[in-house]
Amino acid sequence: MGKAGSLTGRGFDDIAVGDRAERVHTITVNDLIFYSHAADDLNPLHLPELDGDGDGRPEAIAPLSYLTGLVSGLIGSDLPGPGARELNWTTEIGAPVCIGDALRVGLEVISKSEGRLTLAARVEGPSGVALSGQVVVAPPERPRRFEPYELPDLLVRRHPHFERLLAACDGIDPARTTVVWPHSADSLAGALAAGRLGLIAPVLVGQRKAIEAAAEEAGETLSGVEIVEAADPRSAALEACRRVSQGSADSVMKGQVHTDTLLRAVLDRTDGLRGERRLSHVFVMDVPGEPHLLFVTDAAVNIAPDLAAKGDIVQNAIDLARALGITLPKAAILSAVETVNPALPSTLDAAALSKMSERGQIKGGLVDGPLAMDNAVDLEAARIKGLKGEVAGRAEILVAPNLEAGNMLAKELTFVARAESAGVVVGARAPVILSSRADSEMARLMSCAVAALHAQWLKTGAAAPGLADPAP
Repeated sequence: MGKAGSLTGRGFDDIAVGDRAERVHTITVNDLIFYSHAADDLNPLHLPELDGDGDGRPEAIAPLSYLTGLVSGLIGSDLPGPGARELNWTTEIGAPVCIGDALRVGLEVISKSEGRLTLAARVEGPSGVALSGQVVVAPPERPRRFEPYELPDLLVRRHPHFERLLAACDGIDPARTTVVWPHSADSLAGALAAGRLGLIAPVLVGQRKAIEAAAEEAGETLSGVEIVEAADPRSAALEACRRVSQGSADSVMKGQVHTDTLLRAVLDRTDGLRGERRLSHVFVMDVPGEPHLLFVTDAAVNIAPDLAAKGDIVQNAIDLARALGITLPKAAILSAVETVNPALPSTLDAAALSKMSERGQIKGGLVDGPLAMDNAVDLEAARIKGLKGEVAGRAEILVAPNLEAGNMLAKELTFVARAESAGVVVGARAPVILSSRADSEMARLMSCAVAALHAQWLKTGAAAPGLADPAP
């Protein structure tokens, strides 16, 4: 929450001509988004990432009413302070100011008369005066003091962590991806959209006539896209995996095919992609307001994993996090409580996994548990519970005790916290993209981006250029 310190409003007799107030404020992306919502101002000149005047670059210019709002804030909090009413404004606009500019906002009392104050207002930016003018103000009849109070949080639903991953994909070759049985408009359109963005180079495996019908329904063209004929979903899945196994493709993507059919092909001993570890699914989630990505596992493949399976699940998630630029991922093994309790088997597994990490059986990250959800992701909750270490309150990987818990957690973050998610199956020799009919377009694209970055890591042993370790 935004927190205000104690404020005291000054009465008319307590203020003298020449009194001044000043503060510095830097314009942020969220500032202008909040302003646009509050004012119903959709002028693209004021919005980030939009080119309002057609000169080829976004302007993100702060409007006059935003600047007067900064002056009004100084009047209400400092001179005269809380209880002041603005009666009249005269303003003159100066040099434009934009997102990232540091502004100096100032007020000076230039006259007093009949219980009214006239204030000279000034806002200065990097290029000079952005706003100047005068404000007539009625101060409170008597000084008033307000104790510290909190404002409700405001949250902009943006996904900067996913934007960072998409930008990193510009530095690598598109992952050649076999798309299994793309016979529906949505499964085909998602693959082709990812292809247009250069995230993947799709190879469509299925019945040509059905794929062409899906393309017509979706309003898509198949020009330049390779199609491999397959008689049925099982044959398509095996052919898709065989191509990856032989090195002519980098990843596999689910189309209109049952997940179990695809995963059986992935695990096929002849043409599949079976690796040394158990397969597991990871949701990569960009949650608005969170300072880093969250990885939720396993929410789609392993129903009730035993300790050995959980060891693979944790290792798979750590490897994926490293592929996405996190140098030393922090994994929280979740349970209902943060203490070991023999009545809760998940706490015993969590303690064992933590010890396995200490002994080098799980590598490349930090593992701690059991942790409850609150003290896994919130430092204050961890502090209150007396939890120390690098993982508590800072976890990037959330390891659920079973599929039900993981699935509910991922869907709560998506549909309640408004996260965007990407989903991949890891643990095989190549990433497997599992899409759902309920996935948003962003989810489909990001699943392809995550798979491409993971495939790059599997080939080179290093994260893609540009994926610096996010700030803590």
